[in-house]
Amino acid sequence: MKNNILIIGGGPAGLEASAQLQRMGYNVILIEKSPRLGGHLAKWDRLFPDGVPADDVLGGLIKELNGVKYFTDTDIRAINRLEKSYNVRLTNGITVLSDAVLVASGFDLFDAVRKEEYGYGIYDRVITNADLEAWFKTGSDKRIDNPRKIGFVHCVGSRDEKSGCRSCSKVCCATAVKQAIEVKQAFPEAEVFCFYMDLRLFGRHYEDLYLKAQKEYGIRFIRGRVAEVSENIDGTLVVKAEDTVASKPLKATLDLLVLMSGMRPSASGKAVGDLLEMTVEEDGYFAVRSGIAAGQRSPLPGLFLAGAATGPKTLPETLADARAAAVEIDRYLTEIFPDARNYKQLVRERW
Repeated sequence: MKNNILIIGGGPAGLEASAQLQRMGYNVILIEKSPRLGGHLAKWDRLFPDGVPADDVLGGLIKELNGVKYFTDTDIRAINRLEKSYNVRLTNGITVLSDAVLVASGFDLFDAVRKEEYGYGIYDRVITNADLEAWFKTGSDKRIDNPRKIGFVHCVGSRDEKSGCRSCSKVCCATAVKQAIEVKQAFPEAEVFCFYMDLRLFGRHYEDLYLKAQKEYGIRFIRGRVAEVSENIDGTLVVKAEDTVASKPLKATLDLLVLMSGMRPSASGKAVGDLLEMTVEEDGYFAVRSGIAAGQRSPLPGLFLAGAATGPKTLPETLADARAAAVEIDRYLTEIFPDARNYKQLVRERW
């Protein structure tokens, strides 16, 4: 017996889980709502802390699919829980009877327009981390024109009660340091400033990246929240902030301001969750059965979760979470479909 498994989301978590489950002998169907696989990884240029090209990582993940059936430009139209499976109708007209479902719906970036005091969407030279990364990848953005003074604002939409998110997005600090170095490499004569609340650089080599930014590139880190951004008649930006170390206000004139938009729960993931009446926690991410012992199992039988569907994660954490989800799905299906054991054992021996 070859069980069907539906994976919702073709980002890094969905790709990695698909490859792992395919190797285990399952029939995997992967769907992605966008025109291409990869999620946010497909839009990134280089990855922290080592500057590895994102396309290389994504290419490796896609190569490992090795026969997995996948559909792009496809979403869930309807999904119903049966006794031991899920009946799923897709927007491409296909109906799938799946013995397990993995939701790997990823995340959305916080909409920086909501922070009006920073001027995104109002002033031309205020951009987001995603905009800057797109410029690194394509070299095309008329707003980035040989800037001499560049600022980065951390925690935009994260750790912010007014924005509805008290939690940390985990990746913004390291992304800001990475991008500050890269923009200094692109514009060696520029002065670069990072305005931060706290630097949360917990991963291996992340602290080294921070020290490198200061020692080798002269990037200045200012502990303080930006309060207001305005525009001069020549298009330059006036940034007002408080230096909480020196306990005094400061004002800086910049040519470019980069807002580090944090992670928020995926809107498309929420749509799937609504169809299944899945439980979400106060922060908007899906609830798991146990945050310690069963972090990939949802409270619903046969429904699993991976990656940023359950909260902000770095790319290595996302891939590890996807592998753990594959193991949990295998364990679950082996328990409820004991006749499948012999088939899976044969597949593993051949592999």
